[in-house]
Amino acid sequence: MKLLYQSHSPYARKVLVFAHEAGLADRLDVIHHETSPTLRNEEVFALNPLGKVPVLIADDRTALFDSAVICEYLDGLHEGRRLIPSSPARRFRALRHQAIATGLADAGIAVRWEATRRPETLRWAPLLEGQLQKVIASCDYLEQNVEDSNDVDIGDIALATALDWIAFRNIHDFQHRRPRLAAWYAALCSRESMRATAFHGDTVDQVPASSTITGVAHAVAMG
Repeated sequence: MKLLYQSHSPYARKVLVFAHEAGLADRLDVIHHETSPTLRNEEVFALNPLGKVPVLIADDRTALFDSAVICEYLDGLHEGRRLIPSSPARRFRALRHQAIATGLADAGIAVRWEATRRPETLRWAPLLEGQLQKVIASCDYLEQNVEDSNDVDIGDIALATALDWIAFRNIHDFQHRRPRLAAWYAALCSRESMRATAFHGDTVDQVPASSTITGVAHAVAMG
C-alpha cells in the first residue's frame, strides 16, 4: 500500500502512528507530498478532490482519504487488538476523543494562519483569539478526561498527534498547569510509534521560483 503523507501534518501522522500501533507500518510505502490551500498538488488532487493528504492507495488501487476513514480501513487488516473498540462504552469514548483531536488540530491550524501564514495586513486578531480559545478549552477538557491505559486506541492516537502538533508549532503551552494532561502526553510520546514518526519540515505555500509542482513527491524514511 502507498500512503501519501506530509511530514508536518497532524492528520497524516495520525494514520502513520496508527499503522505502527497496528503492526502494519512495514506494509506502507510512505510518500511525502507538500499540499497547501495556495499550492495545488496535481498528484494529490488526482486521488482526492479535496487536494489533501493523507491518502491511502490500497493494494487493489482504491484511494481512501480522510484520516478517520484510513484508520478504520487499516484496523481491518491486522490480527491484533482492534484500535477502534467495538464495545459501545469504549468505542464512543475513543471516537469522542478523535473528534476533539480533529477539532483541536483544525483550530490550531487556524491560529497559525492568523499568526504567521496569512499576509500580515490580512490577519484578523479576533479570529486568532477565537480559535485559540477553542484550543485552550479543549486542553482544559482533556486535563479532566484523559485516562492512562496500556491499551492505546484511535482516540489516544489522534489526541497524541494533535497535541504534539500544537507543541511543534508553538500554538499553546498545553502542559502548563495541566499536570494530568502533561503526564499523559509524555507517556504517549514515549511510545515507539510516536518516536518513529516525529514531525519535521514546514508548509510550502508558494512554488519556489526555480521549481514547479511537478515532481514534488519524494520518499520519506519511516524512522
